[in-house]
Amino acid sequence: MRNRDVKQRVVITGIGAVTPLGLSVEETWAGLVAGRSGIAPITQFDASELPVRIAGEVKGFDPTHYISSKEARRMARCSQLALAAGIQAMADAGHGEQAPDPDRAGIVFGTANGGFDAILEAWDTLNSRGWRRMNPFSLPASLSNMPAHHLSLRFQCRAYSSTVVTACASGTQAIGEAVEVIRRGSAELMLAGGVEGLIHPSFVVALTVLRVLSSDNEYPERAMKPFDARRDGFVCSEGSAVMALERLDKALDRGAHIYAEVLGYAANTDAHHVAIPDPHGAGAVRCMRRALENASILPSEVDYINAHGPATEVGDAVESKAIKTVFGEDAYRVPVSSTKSMVGHASGGAGAIEAMACAKTIQTGTIHPTINYEVPDPECDLDYVPNQARQAEVRTTLSNSFGLGGQNACLVFRRFEE
Repeated sequence: MRNRDVKQRVVITGIGAVTPLGLSVEETWAGLVAGRSGIAPITQFDASELPVRIAGEVKGFDPTHYISSKEARRMARCSQLALAAGIQAMADAGHGEQAPDPDRAGIVFGTANGGFDAILEAWDTLNSRGWRRMNPFSLPASLSNMPAHHLSLRFQCRAYSSTVVTACASGTQAIGEAVEVIRRGSAELMLAGGVEGLIHPSFVVALTVLRVLSSDNEYPERAMKPFDARRDGFVCSEGSAVMALERLDKALDRGAHIYAEVLGYAANTDAHHVAIPDPHGAGAVRCMRRALENASILPSEVDYINAHGPATEVGDAVESKAIKTVFGEDAYRVPVSSTKSMVGHASGGAGAIEAMACAKTIQTGTIHPTINYEVPDPECDLDYVPNQARQAEVRTTLSNSFGLGGQNACLVFRRFEE
């Protein structure tokens, strides 16, 4: 086992979230524990003629609660959501409006699609109103690094900055990479997380023809059915979660509240197929094992797994198989649940939202359920915490993200102990 020097240990001191279940961490967590679905009919455009008419939209979000209307017009929705979550995280961490040492504070942020909606809007304006009416900020707003830019500008984070674009693994990988930045001494405070803000007809239709979406339009709250034998795909959603990560000694020096320690991290690729996971789960197995090795713990020490759990026929079965390969008989002991069952699949934001759920699980001793689990699947035979939250002693959690392109990322969190 590797000894972790105190200066290399990284802890979570602040969290912010804007999701289909609420406009804060507190609202989102309350919804998850209650087993409430954030999936509903699409309102951001007229979906009445589409085969899929449901999504996990962030409801009631007003960016002018955080920024001026002028600033909001210059941002894509993903940047607005990320900035809102980031402002919450910095306030929660007790840092206020500016990083305490800007030259030692940085950003790593994940997104799958970035501000693609800004380009789509510009295209619509060009065709309907002519080029002179296009928003001059449409191009910069569309860039994937804009959420990181706006966070760095807001808080004057002038150290290391990077954007991770690894599909559904983006948010998880961004948090892990931010931890590594602190571990190697390039920063003392990092804002990290993920975001997606693209509920758009082109995106919904593209996923529909890819045959990965659920089409249960009549009962949207029942559409996400991870690990259930009736699962027929995921529901696309949007949202963001941001963590303030700090070097442990700095957090202790200022008496910061600590949610959990980020103990381990790994990322890799299947090198198998653009959309179908390796049927043996080999990439997922390697990623989970390396994350546990990086954390210097054994599989038997994990008390809870937050699954990728996208509710796809192949994906859920492969993840279950991979967990059994890594954990052996312990796989049947450790509770597993899918946050996506309630918030949908927020692509680049999913892993960050799920990391938030892991931190809250450790903090509260409550494991949120996998809702809509009614019909067992022989290939998915683990303890998925069906339909009702559960109280448990949770010291260590594993969070999985497995995305398109065979991108895998895993994080290990542990209750902070000096």
